[in-house]
Amino acid sequence: MKILMVCLGNICRSPLAQGIMEKHAPEQWHIDSAGTSGWHASERPDTRSILIAKERDISIEQQRSRQVTTEDFETFDIIFAMDSSNFSNLIQLAPNESVKNKVRLILNESYPGENRQVPDPYTGGQEGFSHVYELLEEAIQSFLKTH
Repeated sequence: MKILMVCLGNICRSPLAQGIMEKHAPEQWHIDSAGTSGWHASERPDTRSILIAKERDISIEQQRSRQVTTEDFETFDIIFAMDSSNFSNLIQLAPNESVKNKVRLILNESYPGENRQVPDPYTGGQEGFSHVYELLEEAIQSFLKTH
């Protein structure tokens, strides 16, 4: 299984999602993350994401931000968007109709059909990052129970 986690800048939510999935998924799965924007290309995850992950014995500081490419739609089996804006951007980027069904909102794993959003914690404090971590952990655990 190949899974791509996607948020806007690939420095807050998707690096956490990648780290959580890597911790819990089978070792042979390939997990990556990317952003719909290239604003933070090659940067490490936000320090607050690194800290919240480290508190839970997950290392994400080696990750580097990158922008989603059209090739990602062929490479990955599932592309998890963190919110509806990123979902829409991914659907627009999809190179053909057949790969659009790979794009999913991640919180639909724990709240099926509700289309809930993972809030962007970038402009807030550490509490926002803790909340995002808990949302992602729950969604990923729900996903893994069915895969």
